[in-house]
Amino acid sequence: MRDELYHQAILELARKAREASRLEAPQASVTVDNPLCGDRITLDLSLRDGRVGEVGHKVRGCLLCQAAAVVIGERAPGGTADELRAVARDLGEAIVKTPDAAGKRWPELAAFAPVHPHKSRHECVMLPFEALTRALDQAGGAS
Repeated sequence: MRDELYHQAILELARKAREASRLEAPQASVTVDNPLCGDRITLDLSLRDGRVGEVGHKVRGCLLCQAAAVVIGERAPGGTADELRAVARDLGEAIVKTPDAAGKRWPELAAFAPVHPHKSRHECVMLPFEALTRALDQAGGAS
């Protein structure tokens, strides 16, 4: 299972998590835990003109959780709340039902397709997206 889940693209994304940091004055800050595996993410964001301006995060978790948070940090700025919620929804559906569609909106998310048969790992990938949607709600991002 390890080689299948933690392939090179996931490892490269997760390495970037060390460079991530929290925002100094976010409009929203959310901490979400996965009590089953111990993953925890704190995600900060700011909105500008109806779009995400900045994203910061700190992850204490597995490589899958770290990698997903990095993708959000790189791709969410500039996105609207509706666009980002759609990305989260589509990724969740892809991991559960159609793994080949994981990169439908953001190509980097295709790296998570191997998670599909490992139900216990779905939450690891989705935890940062749950934090993102909660932070959007907190910041007043339209739904």
